[in-house]
Amino acid sequence: MLSRSLRLSGNIIRRIVSNMASTTPGTSLSATSQAPPQGKPHSINEYVSVKKPPHLDRLTSTTDQESTVESVTIDAEDGPDGFVPGFLHMPPDFTSQEEHHHRTAAILLSGAGGGVTGPSSIYLSLACKLATLSSGIPTLRLDYRYPARNKYCVADVHAGMKYLQDLYGLDRFVLVGWSFGGAPVFTVGGADQRVVGCATVASQTAETEGIRKLAPRPVLLLHGTGDRTLSHACSERLYAMYGEKGDRQLELFDGDNHALTGNAGTAEAMLCEFIAGCAGVEVDDGLRRDVVETELVGEDERAELMRRGGDLRGPEKWE
Repeated sequence: MLSRSLRLSGNIIRRIVSNMASTTPGTSLSATSQAPPQGKPHSINEYVSVKKPPHLDRLTSTTDQESTVESVTIDAEDGPDGFVPGFLHMPPDFTSQEEHHHRTAAILLSGAGGGVTGPSSIYLSLACKLATLSSGIPTLRLDYRYPARNKYCVADVHAGMKYLQDLYGLDRFVLVGWSFGGAPVFTVGGADQRVVGCATVASQTAETEGIRKLAPRPVLLLHGTGDRTLSHACSERLYAMYGEKGDRQLELFDGDNHALTGNAGTAEAMLCEFIAGCAGVEVDDGLRRDVVETELVGEDERAELMRRGGDLRGPEKWE
């Protein structure tokens, strides 16, 4: 794999070259209807088979510890069906009374169909790894009540932040979103100073104006140039919208698709180290080898886990 990078005043644009084919796509997966939401949100019980990654034993064998994973249903106070399902990964030795703790949590958001596993099931393993770092980072894999409707998804994120602050004393947040998930990530991040960093994978540009208010807090933008669902021009546009006054990084994976299946391991490692950096957690060579680079999801398992986790519902696609 060939990588070319350009650094300008702390900003990074990099193109990672692979052998996958490229195509043409759109710029938004937000719902176009303004009608009230129909139906009921999904239950956390629908996701029981994706509570943990299939090869978690590989991580526990190298670290001799395992994060706890709680099934949660979080109360959202904005109106219809006010309960948001998710999975909360907590460090094995975490207590909210620890004065030395960085007080940072990560919230991982999926695309226009909702779900809890993320692109190429990256979230499923990323959450376990973040919670297992030397100073573990609590991580919430959060579904939406009404996917693709940014108004409600933003309320879901706020509910998740309140839950983590009220129960665990966490008041600094790193938000990560895939596809449509860029809309709630940047809407919340631009307006709430508790957000200390934002990252997206294959984000849309619709409803992302909040990124203009994010600097100097850091942003990481990942996108495949072969994305058939949302053009990589979206992430290039977001990079420009962020401006030059902060820490911005854009990674383009040549020919890769909407879920970054050809570079899932690389993308996951980049997200892990970005989130750790926002929390002030150092990732040394030992942690990189024993935690960040440990494969918890097999390449041939990613699509099925995405399906079971709800991430391929609605307009979301693998490509």
